[in-house]
Amino acid sequence: MADQALAALNDRFGLAGKLAFVAGPSGLPHARIASGDYGAEVALQGAHVLAYGRRGEPPVLWTSRLAVFAPGKAVRGGVPVCWPWFGPHPSDPGKPAHGFARVSMWSVAASADGGDAVALTLGLRDDGATRALWPHPFALELSVRVGARLELALTATNTGDAPVTLGGALHSYFGVGAVTEARIMGLEGARYLDQLTGEFHAQQGPVTVAGEVDRIYEDAGPACTIVAPALGRAVRVAKSGSATTVVWNPWVEKARSLADLGDEEYHEMLCVETANAGADTVTLAPGARHTLGATIEVVPLS
Repeated sequence: MADQALAALNDRFGLAGKLAFVAGPSGLPHARIASGDYGAEVALQGAHVLAYGRRGEPPVLWTSRLAVFAPGKAVRGGVPVCWPWFGPHPSDPGKPAHGFARVSMWSVAASADGGDAVALTLGLRDDGATRALWPHPFALELSVRVGARLELALTATNTGDAPVTLGGALHSYFGVGAVTEARIMGLEGARYLDQLTGEFHAQQGPVTVAGEVDRIYEDAGPACTIVAPALGRAVRVAKSGSATTVVWNPWVEKARSLADLGDEEYHEMLCVETANAGADTVTLAPGARHTLGATIEVVPLS
């Protein structure tokens, strides 16, 4: 983005010492947010939260060292916005995985200093490019609130005159230090689809990782906690507007097949995603809206 455009964003939405718009890698516009001891970075392409954490502590969100920052390319890490479908397109595998929102350029709608948190709101509306992939009018908004918690709210509005069905996810990547030592609490007993085998199972005890994991947990409950002993912390993920939680780690072979992921980086990360996936898609009547929300917070390690 040209210097003049960044200057205009800073004039209209910047907050002295708390929110600034800067040129990120490849010149793409990023928002840098500081709220007390906490900070975040958000790419306008994809409304993608790239980083969040407390000063002096390991980042809460994880991003690959090989992540690609380029126009129209998805970034490996942070919180990609998957929308209006999750995973492969339900009927056309030639369309982009996880939809188009994560590679679209969003506009800045609002910013605010709430004292204990700084808020940034980004927006996306349908145009010729989106209608070529998904022929529906819409308004999409992501609210990012940065403080002692990271609060995300993705609101979709059907601006057309016919019902529309959609899915999506806040595809959060978390740093865990050593994935084989990590565990996820709060999904005990939940039924899940193992996408590697196509089979359904009930979760027995906490979720642990000792190989490739790709699961959609149904009726997953309002919150779960990622315990990361290697980092001496736990992260609680509370959600709303979602009955499903997706857990993903690529493990050895898949990590080697992904150009934007280091061969050994799977050790460091674990995706725990707030989703409308599988049977948990949403149908919106004309004028209706749906909000998919996630609140991410570091909590004491127990």
